Amino acid sequence: MHDLTKIYRGYLDCLNAQDWSNLGLFVHDAVTHNGRPFGLAGYRAMLEHDFEQIPDLSFSAELLVSEPPVIAARLSFKCSPQGIFLGLPTNGRTVSFVEHIFYQFADGRIKTAWSVIDKPAIEAQLARY
Repeated sequence: MHDLTKIYRGYLDCLNAQDWSNLGLFVHDAVTHNGRPFGLAGYRAMLEHDFEQIPDLSFSAELLVSEPPVIAARLSFKCSPQGIFLGLPTNGRTVSFVEHIFYQFADGRIKTAWSVIDKPAIEAQLARY
């Protein structure tokens, strides 16, 4: 049996280091995200785009629950997205928000990801600017 918590923490380290050559150690070749079949190459492209749009992006697990083969996480972010982010004109302003995400693992790697970002929290912060 795989230690999903350890694998997931390694995955977050891989993302934060932008170590794309090792992403396949954590993400299945046939990965899907929110019902869309990405495959490893598409998933990597999505993450690379995220880091291009948000140069100071850092993934931090605020809450992590493991019930194999599923991991549930509340990820917290404090970052400065450039331009338009989630349809919102962040334009480099620093915002804080969370993402709630569930992962289903197969063969010790993420095969399915379901994600929801707290967009209203970002909208509320931008309204104060």
